[in-house]
Amino acid sequence: MIKLIKYFFEAFFIYLFFIIGKIIGLSYSRSLFSFIFKKIGPMIRSDKILNKNLFYFSSSISESKKDEIKFNMWSNYGMTFIEYIFLERFRKNNFHIKIEGDQILDKIRDDNRPVIFISGHFANFELMSMEITKKKINLATIYRPLNNFFLNPFMEFLRKKSVCRNQIKKGRTGVKEAIQYINNKHSIALMVDQRVSEGERINFFNKKALTTTLPGQLALKFNLDIVPIFIERKNKSSFTMKVYEPIKPSTLKNKIEVAEKLNKVLENMIIKNPNQWIWTHNRWK
Repeated sequence: MIKLIKYFFEAFFIYLFFIIGKIIGLSYSRSLFSFIFKKIGPMIRSDKILNKNLFYFSSSISESKKDEIKFNMWSNYGMTFIEYIFLERFRKNNFHIKIEGDQILDKIRDDNRPVIFISGHFANFELMSMEITKKKINLATIYRPLNNFFLNPFMEFLRKKSVCRNQIKKGRTGVKEAIQYINNKHSIALMVDQRVSEGERINFFNKKALTTTLPGQLALKFNLDIVPIFIERKNKSSFTMKVYEPIKPSTLKNKIEVAEKLNKVLENMIIKNPNQWIWTHNRWK
């Protein structure tokens, strides 16, 4: 009952915030919710996990640098949150994003051969799947449903409408569904930066962390290239999406080696811009 009440009020305020965002528009919403999240974020999420994660990132990091990263993370978090209600605008336009490695996506589309796209929770991470599908690449996206059942159906609706219509729920059933999509010549997109209970303990910033091996399993089984993507918010209203050169499965021996490689790729992305990764995930639990 307590959880039910908590989810109800959580959903109530989020829907209220979305309504406010729609009324005042995208530009003002970004500024408002950047400010709100910088204020309330530290109150609702303990600094304990953030500080632990930042220590693993760099044991020599100063307190002032920690505060700067956390401040910027909450700011980006707030903007990303309210951008959900404006995803359809991003879908219909290209003014908000510059794609580096555009030709790699063009080749994937023209070859009509599935790949595995991977990334982490950087900037507005929903843009990865959106921009891939705007390139006319057949795609299915693996996602983790929200625990809040008052809110999750609406978020799924937004993703299917504006990001990628083929949404696969994370889990064993989702793996089978992903294989079906691959057999139907669909690429798969997923985030590899969250802790997964069924994962393997693999070094991440020199500390063992439960890491998904799914990209490696799919890539090796179906001989699929793995294409990392990094999204960075350049300012409040514009992004850069960098498409990396494909990683060939033939260059790696097994799913563990693939996961190790992808953790290194992810580390380099975080080092490039630690301000826009979501440090609240308890990755090293």
